[in-house]
Amino acid sequence: MESLGDLLKSWPTGRKMTDQAEQRLTELMVDPLVERLFAKHPELDEQAVRLNLNRVYQYVTEYRNCSNCPGLDRCPNDFEGHYTLLSCEIVADQPQIIDRKVSCKKFIARRSEEQIRSRVRSYYVDETALQNGYSADEILFNDPNRTEAAYEVLNYIDRAKEEGLQKEGLYLAGTFGTGKTFLMCYLLHELAKAGYSGVIVYMPDFVEDLKSMMHEPGKLRETTEMMKETDFLIFDDIGAENLNPWVRDHVLGSILNYRMNRKPTLYTSNYDLDALEQHFSFTSKDGDERHKGQRLMDRIRPYVQVVMVTGENKRGKR
Repeated sequence: MESLGDLLKSWPTGRKMTDQAEQRLTELMVDPLVERLFAKHPELDEQAVRLNLNRVYQYVTEYRNCSNCPGLDRCPNDFEGHYTLLSCEIVADQPQIIDRKVSCKKFIARRSEEQIRSRVRSYYVDETALQNGYSADEILFNDPNRTEAAYEVLNYIDRAKEEGLQKEGLYLAGTFGTGKTFLMCYLLHELAKAGYSGVIVYMPDFVEDLKSMMHEPGKLRETTEMMKETDFLIFDDIGAENLNPWVRDHVLGSILNYRMNRKPTLYTSNYDLDALEQHFSFTSKDGDERHKGQRLMDRIRPYVQVVMVTGENKRGKR
């Protein structure tokens, strides 16, 4: 281990420290950034820089780091995603250099994206579909056969942003792999930017999970209350689940009964509305119960705009 004496010998002497400070001051005084600072604050002089040498040096260093930004995750500045900004105030007739930390654009963008993601929750739906943030052009022109449906989704987003929550939701119907979930995830992401909360639920897995929640009343209550209160609720692939009477009548029915005339519920399905009613009318336990299927559809059919989504099956394609 290095002795204390050896360590002290390696430290710069007072004279050496003074020389280093003078050299740094000389370099800073001819730095273009400091020259711009002087032009903005003519009251500053060399003595002010001398008294605030570390502040000015950090200001210049962090500016250079930002000019050659290696990315937010490798930010070399003292405070990740922030840089030093200098200003000048007159205190007791003397100019004082004031420093403050300012968020960079990359940090602000990341924080904004985190806030957006925090407004959207998904159950059993691929998170990447929610996080990609596709452009409107990509939504419209990714598949020409889907363009009409994409326009309807974009129009719905615009209405919600301009007029607030709509009582009517969307019902995207179409064959497998045409991008119905993709469109709904885009919708949620865009509306989250506008401050709305949203939940998307993949129905087949959700229904199976509900069966286990029968024995966890606290978890069941928390889940259903969240789905009742969120601004936008999307039931993805509705009609593909294996319903039992309890899920249909007491869970799904309760959620939809609360939301109708309050908040919009949206759907994707391989079924049209008539076929979905037939699906709801039959359970493996009680067989055919048309009136119960119709009762549930009375909470769906009047509150949706049906949009047919056509196009190629993109699953498995790169």
